Parts: sequence; structure tokens; C-alpha cells
Amino acid sequence: MEKSSFIYSANEGLLLCFHGCDKSVAEKVITGSEFLRPSTNRYDWLGAGIYFWQNNYERAYDFACQQARMGKVKEPAVIGAVINLERCLDLIDKSSIDVLRSAWQSTIATLGHQSLPGNINPVSDPQSEDKVLRFLDSVVLESVHSRMVETKKQPYDTVRCAFIEGQPIYPGASFMDKSHIQICVRNPNCIKGLFMPRVMQPWNGDVFHQTVAAPAIAS
Repeated sequence: MEKSSFIYSANEGLLLCFHGCDKSVAEKVITGSEFLRPSTNRYDWLGAGIYFWQNNYERAYDFACQQARMGKVKEPAVIGAVINLERCLDLIDKSSIDVLRSAWQSTIATLGHQSLPGNINPVSDPQSEDKVLRFLDSVVLESVHSRMVETKKQPYDTVRCAFIEGQPIYPGASFMDKSHIQICVRNPNCIKGLFMPRVMQPWNGDVFHQTVAAPAIAS
């Protein structure tokens, strides 16, 4: 049976995701005076789009803090988002992996190995094994999207991938301390809502004695 006949690559519904940025940007986005802008760096891990960490507030905040240390952010903040992946190039799924492999082969056939950039480390961290400047991956991913436009096929709304990143959690481990799932949103309509993350409230199971009492409603 052809793999296209199977019905098991399902849309997961709504996901909670987080975007690290400057506090001033977060406030403007939450109030609706601005919208999140897509990243278009040539080294972006999943190509051009708006980036989120799936179910990972802490990782988004760490990223914003890293940007602050680099002078790109004044006050770290995080925006929460409700996202539907819609038509997703999901690099956790074999069919999407096959699409990307085919795109790489087509790119090689067109440009040749010598014309392609590589994934490299920044000058500040030349010995890292993560190769955080993903020039090659970005070129191959963008070739997928270009091909969809050229052939007039339905474009991908989002791209998702799990990344094993960082240092071993303990000696000899295959679990890394910066591993995460990243989502790149190309179609902004996949972002169903934006919110300012809230902290957990104390609750003992009694709905009638909350820390903050709700106003009474007249009958």
C-alpha cells in the first residue's frame, strides 16, 4: 500500500508555545499595537518564520536572557501563544523527513556541493558540537518552500523539529541539557491567540475559598 493511503499523520490540535523577546516588544504584541515579526536570518534553524519553543516557557526565557547578554534585548520577557500547526513540515515525522531529504538531493543536483554553505559555529564558540549557525539547513528548507510555490502546491504553514542540543545531563548520557522542540510559523494565521504567561496560583481543592475572592454576582 502506498504511504499516502495511510491516515495516521494527524493534526495535534492547539499547542501552547512560547517566544522569548524584549519586554517592550511583548507589551506591544499583547496589546495588539504590533505583531510578531518573522525572522529571516540566513542561519535560522528552520528557515524563515516566527519562532516558538513548544511547551517550554523556561527555554524561551533562557533565550531572551541570552539575547540580553548579547545586547540585543534590554529586559527579557516571554510571550505565550496558542498555535495550530495546520499543514506542517514536521521533522519528527518520517514523511516530512523524506521531503527534506529529497529537497537536499535536488539542491545538490542544481547547485552542486561546492555552492552550498555549511552549518558552522560562531566565532565566539568555535568548538561547539551544536553548529548553531544553520546556513545549510536553512537553504534546504527554503528550497522546499520555493518548490511548493513553483509547483503551485499547498504551502507549509509551519515547520517543527526536535533538537538534541547542549551538554550531557550526566557523564555518558545521551540526554542533553538544551534539548527542545522548536516551531517555525510561516503562516501567521496559525497563531490563534497571544497571551502574557501567568504564574501558578495556590489552590487546596476548595473552589469556595480562593486566595483572591471573585466579585459577587447579584441574583
